[in-house]
Amino acid sequence: MFSKYKKPSAKTATPQPAEIIDNVTSIEAPKATRSMRKALAPAAAAPVDKEVKRKQRMSDIKLELHRALLDNLNLSALEHASEADLRQEINEIAVEVLSEKSIVLNREDRMTLNSELYDEVTGLGPLETLLKDETVNDILVNGPQQIFVERDGKLELTDITFKDERHLLRIIDKIVSAVGRRVDESNPYVDARLQDGSRFNAMVPPVAVDGSLVSIRKFKKDKLGIDDLVNFGAFTEEMAAYLQAAVATRLNVIVSGGTGSGKTTTLNALSSFIDNAERILTIEDTAELQLQQTHVGRMESRPPNVEGKGEVSPRDCLKNALRMRPDRIIVGETRGEEVIDMLQAMNTGHDGSMTTIHANSARDGVSRLENMIAMAGIEMPLKAVRSQISSAVNLIVQASRLQDGSRRMTSITEITGMEGDVISMQEIFRYQRVGLTPDNKIIGHFTATGVRSHYAERFRMWGYDLPSSIYEPVAAQ
Repeated sequence: MFSKYKKPSAKTATPQPAEIIDNVTSIEAPKATRSMRKALAPAAAAPVDKEVKRKQRMSDIKLELHRALLDNLNLSALEHASEADLRQEINEIAVEVLSEKSIVLNREDRMTLNSELYDEVTGLGPLETLLKDETVNDILVNGPQQIFVERDGKLELTDITFKDERHLLRIIDKIVSAVGRRVDESNPYVDARLQDGSRFNAMVPPVAVDGSLVSIRKFKKDKLGIDDLVNFGAFTEEMAAYLQAAVATRLNVIVSGGTGSGKTTTLNALSSFIDNAERILTIEDTAELQLQQTHVGRMESRPPNVEGKGEVSPRDCLKNALRMRPDRIIVGETRGEEVIDMLQAMNTGHDGSMTTIHANSARDGVSRLENMIAMAGIEMPLKAVRSQISSAVNLIVQASRLQDGSRRMTSITEITGMEGDVISMQEIFRYQRVGLTPDNKIIGHFTATGVRSHYAERFRMWGYDLPSSIYEPVAAQ
């Protein structure tokens, strides 16, 4: 065995096997109402006892081997160890412990066990496999025995579990301590970023009642461009041409949508239309934007420390950004008092700025802006607030995640000014839903509304003379 990674002596603790309790309850619906409802998907069958026992046995063996590794490995030397050396060392320690305990495993189980042990020592344990899976977008942990993932907009329950709550808490602590944070009973929730840029949020007991709650929004290494989104059916080529003209001619754009609707992805794609010669400053809570321009300054807000000091809010970053000679300011998400500074920036020479907000429609987005200004404690007459919004914001792009999990740009709406006390708006493009297929896939198509853009003359003056045909409505295929 390699002596450079092993401590001089080691003692291995024997874990107590955990009990398995399976309670399956079925509730039969009243017969009078059963025929009026659609047939529901059948409940998942209870796992076969033999398979449950096998998984439990493997879990106990892994826990025992992991304790042996912690006792045997010189953890301070692991920073300089190569992956091949570490894997070989883990394999040899595992073989030795299995031999001492007279445990016999087949080749496949041994390889799986060694891989899981490597993830426990160097990575995030059971979560490591899901983080490496390119098809997974979100990882959602509801206690140690229930891990969901999102694939193609749909949630799936995985067969991956933690040993117990202590195992899950150890992985959470490993993540947050790497970024200088802590989470415990006195500070039961934390927001952090993994090494690959993925967003991590955790909430632990006593606030989380049935076990620690973890959500990971995975960071996309390959950002989706406009062409990719058009190919995926998120919007059409005509809409892309219109958006290119809008961004290139420095209209102020807000991307609106619900959680997981693709706001950041859309903002990333729109930023590709910004000229490479412009100075761009980005402000985010968690850095996700992947701008490809040469002149980009990235800022990230910071929460307060344990003593409640050291906070750097998005508003602080935004105020400082205005002193840094930006051509455009991009705020990852506007959700609070920074909204007033964002609108001021849009109104004072920083044309072409962009941000995202949580809202279900363009009109709802305007209402959200009004509410955020009120929440910031700014005492202004409602008409003055609306006048500020109408002069600052030119375009609202609505992104939505539909019921079948697909993401669509469901509306592009222009703000054209004020009519009395009301902000006037006109929709240019929309996604027209028609129906559902038998397998619950949404049937629909993109169409123009027939309204010519309020900024058509501006587009022409800047060299983007869009054909009038893109504004003509399209009939359903």
